[in-house]
Amino acid sequence: MKTEQRANFGSKLGIILASAGSAVGLGNVWRFPTEVGANGGAAFILIYILCVLLLGLPLMVSEFIIGRRTHANTADAYRILAPRTPWVLQGYLGVFTAWFILCYYGVVAGWTLKYLVESGLGEVTKIAHSTEYFASFTSHPLIPLGYMVAVVLMCHLVIVRGVQGGIERSSKLMMPMLLVIMVVLLVCSLTMPGSEAGIAFLLRPDFSKITPNVILSAMGQAFFSLSIAMGCLCTYASYFTDDARLVKTAGSVALIDTLVAIMSGFIIFPAVFSVTGVAPDAGPGLVFITLPKVFQAAFAGVPWLGGIFAFMFYLLLLLAALTSMVSIHEPPTAFLIERFGITRHRATMIVTAVSILVGVLCSLSFGPLADYRLSIFDLRLSIFDFFDFISAKIFLPVGGIIISLFVGWRLDKQIVRDELTNYGSHPVPEYLIRGYIFVLRWLAPIAIALIFVYELR
Repeated sequence: MKTEQRANFGSKLGIILASAGSAVGLGNVWRFPTEVGANGGAAFILIYILCVLLLGLPLMVSEFIIGRRTHANTADAYRILAPRTPWVLQGYLGVFTAWFILCYYGVVAGWTLKYLVESGLGEVTKIAHSTEYFASFTSHPLIPLGYMVAVVLMCHLVIVRGVQGGIERSSKLMMPMLLVIMVVLLVCSLTMPGSEAGIAFLLRPDFSKITPNVILSAMGQAFFSLSIAMGCLCTYASYFTDDARLVKTAGSVALIDTLVAIMSGFIIFPAVFSVTGVAPDAGPGLVFITLPKVFQAAFAGVPWLGGIFAFMFYLLLLLAALTSMVSIHEPPTAFLIERFGITRHRATMIVTAVSILVGVLCSLSFGPLADYRLSIFDLRLSIFDFFDFISAKIFLPVGGIIISLFVGWRLDKQIVRDELTNYGSHPVPEYLIRGYIFVLRWLAPIAIALIFVYELR
């Protein structure tokens, strides 16, 4: 492997925006508000932020260390650092997990494109029965497939252009767009009549609502929101320049990711509370079923304004989905390029083609294949739910535990110090390094194991 021929990100801003794009996704704009609504609001947010600091940041830095140290794809990174040991299996797990997630993630991303198109046509604010509308669309044998393929091909066009020309350039375009749209939507939402109740829901913690389940949910959201153990952060770090400061970069990424998640809450809940009869704990249907009702009711007097609000919101959702899809497309693409010596164009085609073929099955599981079930742990799951269950509840927690144990126990601590301090050019206090290693050895594995058991119960 000729690492000197590998591409690098062209700037420190590109590094931060690409890594932030990897972390920012549907988990921030869709899953986070759902979790906040289901777990009591402000108290959940406080626990979530604490979990990001204590759990998410150390694991992110660990993936950065592995990737930047080896300048190799995720699978080869572990072969370089721990040759001929079982640890190399984690590298393959990371590549497979990213590919596995891409196969069904495109289905949901396709839904966001559908709603973006419909909102652009002014139809979202005219939906009379949003539950039936969503069910009818997702169960259709062809229409969701078209949108899924379109989104995956958008991702393909970015990846095929390479690291600087594709990933970095698209991140510099999409991430600022995403943040600008969020600010506009935030202002609109906060100025809605009755939005004060939504703001209070997010700012006034009710600590009586904190239960072990709420804590575990916050830990799980922090873990999944930052794209830990998907191979994305490790792969992106392999394109970091040697002068990139890993701790500072991880802190910037975690800050952007958390801000996007919290801003999503401040966009959605003031709008939700401004409409009577809409519950904040609407669950996963909040974005595709509940919000169309909110857009319609909140702007009943000026429907065109509701259409603009809906269009901007679903554009935000699509941008978040695309930045994540690009990052989970790259690990298997980089693996194929470096392991088999094929061109980026060919590797991208293979990953895209397989993702679309499997994505077709996941999409059809809401329609023609709805009765087909796969069994696991006494559960009978649809194809889509099977992919979601395996990745979110098994692959990611297991991968996170292995990463923390690998860096905490197996990796030479001089390597850890060299990468954290850029070989001494940017000193890090020794107590922070020792605390970081302690978290990886004990706190992170135990915390993730608790999430793992909780999610499987």
